[in-house]
Formats: sequence, C-alpha cells, structure tokens
Amino acid sequence: EALSTEAIVRLGISQSPEGRLIFPRMTVQENLEMGAYLRNDTLGIKSDMEKALNLFPRLRERISQKGGTLSGGEQQMLVIGRALMARPKLMLLDEPSLGLAPLLVKEIYEIIRGINAKQKMAILLVEQNARAALGIADYGYVLENGRVVLEGPAEKLKDNEDIQEFYMGLSSAGSQKSYRDVKHYQRKKRWLA
Repeated sequence: EALSTEAIVRLGISQSPEGRLIFPRMTVQENLEMGAYLRNDTLGIKSDMEKALNLFPRLRERISQKGGTLSGGEQQMLVIGRALMARPKLMLLDEPSLGLAPLLVKEIYEIIRGINAKQKMAILLVEQNARAALGIADYGYVLENGRVVLEGPAEKLKDNEDIQEFYMGLSSAGSQKSYRDVKHYQRKKRWLA
C-alpha cells in the first residue's frame, strides 16, 4: 500500500526533487514555510527558517521575491531549504547539480556535505554527476537500467577503473576521454559481462 505524501513526511523523510520544483508564484519565505506545513512549533519553525537562510544567504536577500523569478541555482537552494524545514531524518536529493554552473555545483555540494556532517542527517543523493556525488558520499550504488551493478564505499568507487572510464570519462592513464570514446566504452562495460 502506497503512503500519502503527508505520511511520508511524518516518517521524517523529505525530498528536494529533480527540476527544482518550487512554487513559482509564492515568495521565497512562503516556499520555505511550505516545508514546515506539518509542524506547529512556531519557535522551532522560526529557528529552522533562520538556519536555512544562514545556509543560503542569497535566499535571505530575496526573501520577498517570487520563487519563479530566482535563478536556477537560487531555486535549487530554495528546494533544499524547503526540504530542511520539515526537520527530516532522511533527505532525498534528486539531481541537485542538474543545469547548474560548475562553481555553483561545488557550492551546493559543500552545503550538502555540511548538512550531513553538522546536522547528522542521512542524505540519499541521486546524481548523474558521479565525480561530484562520490566526492561527498560515504557509500555509493551504481544503477544500470534500474539494477544495482556496483556498490561500495565512495572512495573505492572513485578509484574503480570502470567508474572512472564510464562515468567520469577518464582513461586508465587519467586523461580525459572524448565523447566518442565514452560511447564506445558503454558498449563494453565490464560489470555487466
């Protein structure tokens, strides 16, 4: 039996969805408040709002701005901040780097690392940017057509030759491979043999 969204949130699970699904006509503050819709502890909500705005100072600068007018990076910050407002035990992050400039990806990933370390929150990160994801993860799974084909500590996966060649586009010598080389490699993945 599938659980309702409300039941899932009550279990302590929140999500930052792929595609930065914010409420475009609502302000930054209203979007953040939506993350706390099941809570009734006014002081705790106010405290968590302050924490989210400290994590993402750009959101504080745009607190009264409509969510739909924010840049892509700011919208990504907003969905993560909104997910945090539920005070989850587990936060699901779906493609947080999608469509973001490399410098912003680095900033978002440092914030994610900080949330995990400082708040001791479990984070399940779904990401195609293997280099970024494995750079902050403790443990990783490689899925191929919905099937786990590799798993292990992130450090070991980063060093795995197959991962480097297929997902990071690096040859065994560490040089960058061309798109054509990576496409050729897709046809000869060793873990499916």
